[in-house]
Amino acid sequence: MSKLFYPKLAANTIKKNGKFYFPYILTCIGTIAMFYIMCFIKTNEGINKMPGADSLEQIMGLGTGVIAIFSAIFLFYTNSFLIKRRKKELGLYNILGMEKGHIGKILFYETLMTGAVSIITGLLLGTLFSKLILLIYAKLLSFDIPFGFSISAHGIKWSIYLFSAIFLLILLSNLFRIKLAKPIELLKGGNIGEKEPKTKLLMAILGAICLGIGYYIAITTESPLNALILFFVAVILVIIGTYLLFNAGSIALLKLLRKNKNYYYKTKHFTSISGMIYRMKQNATGLANICILSTMVLVMVTGTLSLYFGAEDALKNRYPYDIKVSRTFQGKNIVRNKLMQSILDAVSKQGRKIIRMKDYESLTFVAHNDNGQFTGDIDYLSSNYEVFTLITADEYTHLTGKTSNLTDNNVLAYSSKRQIEDNFSLFGQTFTVKEHLEDIPVLSDYRSIVTNYHLIVVSSENVFTEIMNAQSEAYGNAASPTIYEIYLDIDGEDDEKIACAQAIENVIRNNVEFASADSSIDYSYANYVQSRQARAERFYSLYGGFLFLGLFLGTLFMMATALIIYYKQISEGYDDRERFQIMQKVGMSKDEIKATIRSQVLKVFFLPIIAAAIHIAAAFKIITKLLALMNLTNVTLFFWCTVATLLVFSIIYGIVYALTAKVYYNIVE
Repeated sequence: MSKLFYPKLAANTIKKNGKFYFPYILTCIGTIAMFYIMCFIKTNEGINKMPGADSLEQIMGLGTGVIAIFSAIFLFYTNSFLIKRRKKELGLYNILGMEKGHIGKILFYETLMTGAVSIITGLLLGTLFSKLILLIYAKLLSFDIPFGFSISAHGIKWSIYLFSAIFLLILLSNLFRIKLAKPIELLKGGNIGEKEPKTKLLMAILGAICLGIGYYIAITTESPLNALILFFVAVILVIIGTYLLFNAGSIALLKLLRKNKNYYYKTKHFTSISGMIYRMKQNATGLANICILSTMVLVMVTGTLSLYFGAEDALKNRYPYDIKVSRTFQGKNIVRNKLMQSILDAVSKQGRKIIRMKDYESLTFVAHNDNGQFTGDIDYLSSNYEVFTLITADEYTHLTGKTSNLTDNNVLAYSSKRQIEDNFSLFGQTFTVKEHLEDIPVLSDYRSIVTNYHLIVVSSENVFTEIMNAQSEAYGNAASPTIYEIYLDIDGEDDEKIACAQAIENVIRNNVEFASADSSIDYSYANYVQSRQARAERFYSLYGGFLFLGLFLGTLFMMATALIIYYKQISEGYDDRERFQIMQKVGMSKDEIKATIRSQVLKVFFLPIIAAAIHIAAAFKIITKLLALMNLTNVTLFFWCTVATLLVFSIIYGIVYALTAKVYYNIVE
């Protein structure tokens, strides 16, 4: 037997089964090209020189890892469709005298050819398109990259390593399947249908419970900090619930339709429902995969689009003034007036004018709530905690121009969500709320990221000091310091504002009198200056990086969704062809067959997108909480980004459906 016999046979097999292999190879090429491009961007020298390069490298590293893991899972999944369609052919080889070792050689050369073509072509396309994608990426980041052509040796190396390993594992998996299968099983493997599954009521109930709990978490979570953890819990529960309901709930629904005699005993319904029930066990997992992938695309794209288009709002939320100066200290701020004057002098020397200004001293700390008794027991901070900011009545008057007329134990209180009790205890001291404020005169990040945030205006400096000392005693080295903050809006262009902020920082750093009197506080933290304009480039690059990653991974998952639908239609088409030919012979017209196909495909392939839309609706609130952690509080923007993304995705999904339905009909006809 010629040495080229098996390679030729493998090549002819791939050519003969082109309608199965061609989309598979295209997908392999696409994933390899995308993995290389991600590696190329991650290690690009131009990107590494831009503001926020460290954060962007982490984002690209995350994207590279996601693509690697997803590629392995997805290529294994699509390979299962290929091997199912090949079982009859491989069984025929076995019946005609080929040993399983010979069949293994055929599979080896098939995997070698598809792997080599995919890796080489994927790397070539990745190299060709890497510069274009890099320029698009730089455009999203508002950063100029020198034009030139380069190749990432790192990307080539890891692409070859990763996908060679994936193809090797796929080959071993196929060889293991063939070794365990009997010849008659191989010969009938492509035509073996699923036995009619039983209605698994317990599984359906468990799926509904998982989905219900996941939805409940997503809808009821209030704190953005809690949302960061609970989001992943909700995601896992929804994924489990989706798989269980698609497997058990869909079967129960189809059997319920079958019991409806008026609906079931119609030509277009009878054949489609009976066929779907017969093979629903296999279909359900594929449909659940489509639903989960669709949901992933919608979440990623809507979230990153919202961040990108809301970057300006988010920047202003994070940095509401042009310049912020903070001095952290313990005890009394004895240099407050001198620090303020030094800042005013620095601004004046830069030729700038102050448009508006705000300054105040405050103390922010966390306390455990025990039925209105707020304590500093550090062991309880992981649950039922609330955040407090304290200012004096004099600071309140300084900020608002209003007098409070507070006595020793009277306070003014603002609460973000849950209104604090009219009578409460803080570190053992009892206070009475004289008035609940409607707005907050200080600037605090906590208001948008924790559920229960309170601003408390105390009557005097003495009361402020007593609480500060009690808090220090409760927390020791973990106690919060007092902070003096100055916010400035000044005139001028962005570069002039940045220069002014730098001048203020130089004045503070060169004056030892402004250093913290407490040696336990790091000097660089004791005094620091923030410039909104200086942070803008880093801010925009970070959000642009998220958008790029969202669109990039969204494209990958959309491609995967399309391929799963394509293979599912082909698989269903071949399974149904003989049955529909029998129906045509016994008198069904082509129009009736088309109506049956349309009924089946509509029920099966639009269920995942409907379920994905429901998932997104349920997750809407918790995603807005996550976006709040990144300073985006524009819920209206996120809503319209969600609507637009869902609309575009539905159109693409509909196009994929139309094309694959045509393939399905051509097969069964």
